[in-house]
Amino acid sequence: MKWRRAVRLFHRDVGYVAAALTIIFSISGIAVNHIDDWNPNYVVETDTLHITPIDDSILTAEIVRAYVVSQLNITDSIKSSFRSSPNEIDLFLEKKTVSANVKTGLVSVEKIRNRRLFKKMNFLHLNTPKRLWTWVSDIFAASLILLAITGLFMIKGKKGFKGRGKWLFVLGMLIPIVFLFIYY
Repeated sequence: MKWRRAVRLFHRDVGYVAAALTIIFSISGIAVNHIDDWNPNYVVETDTLHITPIDDSILTAEIVRAYVVSQLNITDSIKSSFRSSPNEIDLFLEKKTVSANVKTGLVSVEKIRNRRLFKKMNFLHLNTPKRLWTWVSDIFAASLILLAITGLFMIKGKKGFKGRGKWLFVLGMLIPIVFLFIYY
């Protein structure tokens, strides 16, 4: 078997397996790149509510907490609470935070929902499972290196690596170098 044919067969078969992993890692990579713009793991919704205000700064944290719970009819269990001032309290529930100002009656409720698909992709992309997944990720990374190298030799002639391919390869190398020069 000629070496170029062997390269094509290897490139094709490894490429099929790598294609699925590439899609998962790429989607997660885009999501993580934009973490300053949106949370790829969670959807955060904020609602503003009003309760009847009370103006008594000598109320204890327990009384303020009980008052907010009764005003909002909260039935979920409260994990913890924090009183940032005599008039303000934050209640932390499962996937929900309630911030109330009992003097103004203004309440902010922040609810958190999982982005199921993105969260699972990010879980794998960021190597949270460790152990065996580290090996899978390393093998995938090595296969991408092999795919890149074998891809260089798939086509011969002036459209291959010896022709315009070498210049496109150099361009691919220059892009990260330019960004490193600008930002590093």
